[in-house]
Amino acid sequence: QTRGRYKSKSRAPTDRFVGLTLEQKCELVERELEETKDEIQKIQEDSEQTLRDLEAAMEEADIWWAEIKKAISDFDKEVSTLSQKKGGTVASEKLLRYLEERNHQRDLLKEKLRLKNDSLRSYKKKLQQQLRQKEQMGETFREVRFEQLQIRNMQYQEKIEEKNEELLQLKLTSGKTVQALNFCKRRLQDAMETSVCLMKDISQRKELLEKMERETVQVEEERAKAESLNKQLRRQLSDYRVPPVLRYVQEKMAISDLQNSLKAWERKVAIAEVS
Repeated sequence: QTRGRYKSKSRAPTDRFVGLTLEQKCELVERELEETKDEIQKIQEDSEQTLRDLEAAMEEADIWWAEIKKAISDFDKEVSTLSQKKGGTVASEKLLRYLEERNHQRDLLKEKLRLKNDSLRSYKKKLQQQLRQKEQMGETFREVRFEQLQIRNMQYQEKIEEKNEELLQLKLTSGKTVQALNFCKRRLQDAMETSVCLMKDISQRKELLEKMERETVQVEEERAKAESLNKQLRRQLSDYRVPPVLRYVQEKMAISDLQNSLKAWERKVAIAEVS
């Protein structure tokens, strides 16, 4: 009955709000599941308490039954001893005293049980009153909590909308950033390709320059040799004396050859200087 009342109270507000989200439904189901688990645990605790009470009652009944058996046996013994003895008046007085003592013990036990029963009834009323107060507070708490959940849901919806707007702005910014990054990557790739081409061109020009320097050194050496040879030949021409005709012809031919060779060397030197 308590669980049914909780369900009716908890489900009554939900019937007025049809547009619940999946998260709210899950939260309500989880809360209902927790309440069901609490009720099952409470029922188990009540069952265990009832079982313990029954076990205690059975133990008490066993003790009473043992005492009754003991009293019956004692009574039988007293009756048998009194029947064997003489003096019926004394025996009857002892029997009456025994019965009065047993009745007095029974009255004391009865009063003790009555007091215990009264205390248990008062404790039961107190527990029932606390239970009713808890139920009323629980119903009020559920209504207040449901209203708080609605307010929190509205706040969360507003936050979700704000976060969605921020996410949209971030996506736009990310798209622009990706475009700028791709453009910079393309420019960087073009610059790297241009740099590679320039490095190759520079290496080729360095190799060509080294080759030209080596050829220049070689041509300078050849030019120095040709100048020394030319000076030597000019010196010989300055010291020249007219030889015989045949020797003159031979020398003239040799001079012509040397002049041709000199012209060839001068052309080589000019070509080397130009290159």
